[in-house]
Amino acid sequence: MASVRARGYAGAMQEITGHLEREAGVPLAWRAVEGRGPTVVWLGGFRSDMTGTKAQALADQALASGRAFLRFDYSGHGESGGVFTDGTIGSWRADTLAMIDTLTTGALILVGSSMGGWLACLCALARPDRVKGLVLVAPAADFPQALMVPEMSAQDRAALARDGVWMRPSEYGDPYPITGRFLDESATWSLLPGPVGIDLPVRILQGGADPDVPWRHALALAEALTAQHLVFSLVRDGDHRLSRPQDIERLLAFVDELCG
Repeated sequence: MASVRARGYAGAMQEITGHLEREAGVPLAWRAVEGRGPTVVWLGGFRSDMTGTKAQALADQALASGRAFLRFDYSGHGESGGVFTDGTIGSWRADTLAMIDTLTTGALILVGSSMGGWLACLCALARPDRVKGLVLVAPAADFPQALMVPEMSAQDRAALARDGVWMRPSEYGDPYPITGRFLDESATWSLLPGPVGIDLPVRILQGGADPDVPWRHALALAEALTAQHLVFSLVRDGDHRLSRPQDIERLLAFVDELCG
């Protein structure tokens, strides 16, 4: 069940907010703009939330243009309930499908950042009749097995085997927990090396100086997709977040292009 309240904005358009109750009573927080389709859906990254710079820019774009838009927090993220370490790629995929199935109708353009880019691909495969385009920012397909596991030291592996948890260092704050269950489950959803049967317009925005998702990893996903209408845009000096004004401008232009 979804609960809803309005969030006021200047002018006629407004963003409404609410919660969608999931299994075990876990509430997922969301914000939406009601407007014309296709609906743009923002899928955030691992340990991110729906209040970030890119998500807000897309909300502002929707409000200004009268376009339908949805953003939300996965379980264990941001304003949603649940415990972060209980989450997996499969459970966050299920959160995403529940959101779009319950709160949207008609055609969708999925905009995914980092882990959200992986989830966008998984949801496009699950809802091929509804997803009409993908905009992926530094897409981190298969990142637990492809990018995290190789960086683990012998000491990290021993801690994971002993405690079931690896405290992974982060450039963005304190170390955070990665469970063995999360790493093992993630392999269920691997896309690479492909092929990945997604044949719809895809736009990929990737930073050449991204320390978290190397541009060659994002390119491997682009090469694995069967999409014929795919553009891979490399921002040579761009980082992982790609939240500078010029990066946001590129992102919004891609969304406008696919929305038509």
